Amino acid sequence: MKKTLSQLQRNAWSWIPSLYFAEGLPYVVVMTVSVIMYKRLDISNTDIALYTSWLYLPWVIKPFWSPFVDMVKSKRWWIVSMQLLIGAGFGGIGLLLPLPLFFQSTLCVFWLMAFSSATHDIAADGFYMLALDEKKQSFFVGIRSTFYRFSTLAGQGLLIVLAGILEKKLGNIALAWSIVFYILAAFFLCMCAYHHFALPYPLSDTKRSIAWKDVLKRFLETFSSFFKKKHIGWALAFMMLYRLGEALLVKMASPFLLDERSLGGLGLSTEDVGYVYGTVGVIALTLGGILGGIVVSKGGLSKWLWPMALSITLPNIVYVFLSHSMPLHIWPIYTCVAIEQFGYGFGFTAYMLYMMRISEGAEQTAHYALCTGFMALGMMLPGMIAGWLQESVGYPRFFEIVMVLSLPILCIIPIIKKQLNKQE
Repeated sequence: MKKTLSQLQRNAWSWIPSLYFAEGLPYVVVMTVSVIMYKRLDISNTDIALYTSWLYLPWVIKPFWSPFVDMVKSKRWWIVSMQLLIGAGFGGIGLLLPLPLFFQSTLCVFWLMAFSSATHDIAADGFYMLALDEKKQSFFVGIRSTFYRFSTLAGQGLLIVLAGILEKKLGNIALAWSIVFYILAAFFLCMCAYHHFALPYPLSDTKRSIAWKDVLKRFLETFSSFFKKKHIGWALAFMMLYRLGEALLVKMASPFLLDERSLGGLGLSTEDVGYVYGTVGVIALTLGGILGGIVVSKGGLSKWLWPMALSITLPNIVYVFLSHSMPLHIWPIYTCVAIEQFGYGFGFTAYMLYMMRISEGAEQTAHYALCTGFMALGMMLPGMIAGWLQESVGYPRFFEIVMVLSLPILCIIPIIKKQLNKQE
């Protein structure tokens, strides 16, 4: 059916904020909210870390099926379809939580949602480039990042706080979390319906007619050219080690805050954790990211690589302090989380820019997708053993080990800095 001019050229403000809020929310729920939910439902730290870390896999292997998204249907179709599946998945989790085998069954649904969310990412980012010209892409890149961060605030903050309030009012943890997921389901179904009408119809967003053998050949060439890049071994080591400490820490930070003091935790309520991470944590993370972008734009990545590597590793020590001091008041906890999250936001800037630098060339988009796959792999593998390690040695020793494992990247920084100096 022929589209009108208004359908082909809709105002970007009418769909970019909502699209990138919808892109970020499932990721936050799958990777962060699920950890807190399972902890409140008395799943062990070992099982939480192992099984939720497997949920990174769709983002690890995302580059392998992105050609399929290019070939089949349009990006617009994939966006609307994946939002429908994600909404159905949220509803499914709400239904399954009160059942005896909720852990196994909800993990299966989370797994399907992770694949749907990763596919949505591919389609949304591709659609962004098809629907906007280069000037508008540059203008809206900050807008899309801002609303992606808003989704983090909503997921780690509002949803967790709401769950905590419902836990207290209902006296039933499973029911409280079910209601949260029903709300998420309703929201995403509304997003699906809205984007069905609000998204434009770019003329270039059509089904591709590329032969499968050509896609496979092109992918193998792209894959091969990535591993032929100069100094690729050091680049892979950097990508796998830069977030090693964080990969362990992120799986056990919330359980540490939630666990009873008799178990070595701080004994916070679900509501408290929502406020800690969803307000102070997200604000500090955002400020760190903004500052990181400003200083690198003025001084260059090479100049700021050391400060950023130190900022993403050394602030992990606040959890060593918390696990030993066991503060009774909330404000020291707020302060420590703010320091750690600010350091992460500031330090992560170097990681993103380095991946962009490694991806430069004729196949930049595909190579960047491979870099993000290695980034997810670097988070998945250490995270799988985080719970077992913590339960084996306790929280204080675990956080000390995190600090030790945050240091190997500092041995690689001089080599990476030298390579960047040659490029700059």
